Amino acid sequence: MPPKKRITIHDHAAEASLFKRRALFTFVCVFILLSVLLSNLYQLQVVSYKDYETRSNDNRIRVVPTPPSRGLIFDRHGQLLAENQPYYSLEMIPERIKNLDETFDKLNEIIEISDEERQNIKETLKFHRRFKPLTLKNKLTEQQVASFTVNQHQFPGIYVEAGLKRHYPHTELMTHVLGYVGKINSRDKAMLEKNNNWKNYAATKDIGKQGIEKFYESLLHGLPGHLEEEVNNRGRVIRTLKVTPPTPGQDIYLTLDLKLQQKAMELLAGRRGSVVAIDPRDGGILAMVSSPSYDPNQFVHGISSKAYSDLLNDKSRPLINRSTQGQYAPASTVKPLVALLGLDERTISDRTRVWDPGFWQMPGVERKWRDWKKWGHGWVDVYHAIIDSCDIFFYDLVYKVGIDKLSPFMAQFGFGESTGVDIFEESAGVMPSRDWKRLRYNQPWYNGDTISVGIGQGYWTSTPLQLANATAILANKGQRFTPHLLKSFKDDTVKIDTPIDEQPPIEIKNPKNWDIITEAMRLTADKSRFTDAKYTAAMKTGTGQVFSVAQDQKYDAETVAEHLRDNALIVAYAPFENPTIVLAVVLENAGWGGVNAGPVARALLDEYLLRDEWTIPSE
Repeated sequence: MPPKKRITIHDHAAEASLFKRRALFTFVCVFILLSVLLSNLYQLQVVSYKDYETRSNDNRIRVVPTPPSRGLIFDRHGQLLAENQPYYSLEMIPERIKNLDETFDKLNEIIEISDEERQNIKETLKFHRRFKPLTLKNKLTEQQVASFTVNQHQFPGIYVEAGLKRHYPHTELMTHVLGYVGKINSRDKAMLEKNNNWKNYAATKDIGKQGIEKFYESLLHGLPGHLEEEVNNRGRVIRTLKVTPPTPGQDIYLTLDLKLQQKAMELLAGRRGSVVAIDPRDGGILAMVSSPSYDPNQFVHGISSKAYSDLLNDKSRPLINRSTQGQYAPASTVKPLVALLGLDERTISDRTRVWDPGFWQMPGVERKWRDWKKWGHGWVDVYHAIIDSCDIFFYDLVYKVGIDKLSPFMAQFGFGESTGVDIFEESAGVMPSRDWKRLRYNQPWYNGDTISVGIGQGYWTSTPLQLANATAILANKGQRFTPHLLKSFKDDTVKIDTPIDEQPPIEIKNPKNWDIITEAMRLTADKSRFTDAKYTAAMKTGTGQVFSVAQDQKYDAETVAEHLRDNALIVAYAPFENPTIVLAVVLENAGWGGVNAGPVARALLDEYLLRDEWTIPSE
């Protein structure tokens, strides 16, 4: 008998309730998902529109920085000292070269490509995008450019690229003042990043390395421009959308006088030494020459290791700026300042006389400090002590004054500290004191140390710039200016003069003492190099010992090695009544200051003061 069918009774109310619950749940889920979708769309299209538009454009538009042209450098009369010259390089688009070796062989018939250059190019290609330019050769000559241009149709994918590079037309003449520019290295990049300035150098390959080029880098460099290029997904350029030109660097004018600089270098004639000339009316440096020098242009394109090693190992040290880094015993050139201290302290007067038998002894001491004149000068007052450079007079004076007054007095004239000149390469020299010797040598100060320092020897060292600056202060009778090289800069089309940095003057107890010392220097000039000059000058020579000679020995230049011979020095200024130029000349191992440095000073003052366009101020 077949089984009975089971009869199911539907509960329509329950089913309807279940359906409603499921439909509501589904609707809620769909609503939530739609809400999330709409929310994301709103976030993308409205809230984050700018952000994603920028990202999209970054993928489509490439911003390429363009370098600014570097500012030019001129002397005070507008003579060009540093310029930008066009340079040419040979560039290649690798993807357009079918056979690289054949191309090199063919190209070598026009422009020589060495085996080393070939190998370097092949190594670089391994990591180089083939549609981007690659440099084959730098520093093409005009003849090479012309030869290639005529045959360029034979070399698809190779072309000549032009640019600007720094050039110094006067080569060795201005090296230690201007410095030079060179390729940006890792140290330069780190410094730029530290100063948040790296973005301004994104398109620049060179940066100031020394001298004016480095000190005024912010003025000379300028600001980069940029190109906006549309590129495809592989980075290939499709078209140029926008061009923003760079802002060129500002031209600057220096206080230097090119003719005077040339004359100083001519007079040094390759000898080791330095010449510094200052305008005492404002502290502007008229000439700053260090010899021997070197051609800074070789650093612009990258100096070879051998050439740099030769400069570095040269015994004459051409890389040193002797004007600001050379440290020499000032010798007798500072005797006028020592005499001024004696007058100011009333240790001596203009009527004081000291007996000079050719030697001087400290009370209770057997040692004899000798004068340069073996038989002495007899009775000497302050005028003749400066004119004849009598050592005995100053031995006696500094013994009475003492180092504790001498050192701080000389510090007022800038000895022992940087002058503040606007280049970074400067030494402070040494103005010794008790504390200095204790810190340096852990030794006490002896009276014998004072005697040597009193005639500009011993521990006392100074740079030629410090000597010129101190003499300018003396010529100004206490008025002081910070020595500087920048005269003005050109902002768009207007030249703007830089402010003069005048420092508080040196005040002495009796201003008439200035006149006593300057008159003694005038008499010194009248008696020697400037007897027949058409202007009135003041001067003081010096002969600086490089090594100490025992009191029972005699210095003989003929038997002494050249590098141990005395240095020749002179400081001078003119016109005496209203000084417009102050000089300091140092010649290494040249001997007597008056005989060797004197003619240099005379020729320079003649060059500057006796030009046709120059008028000597009247009294």
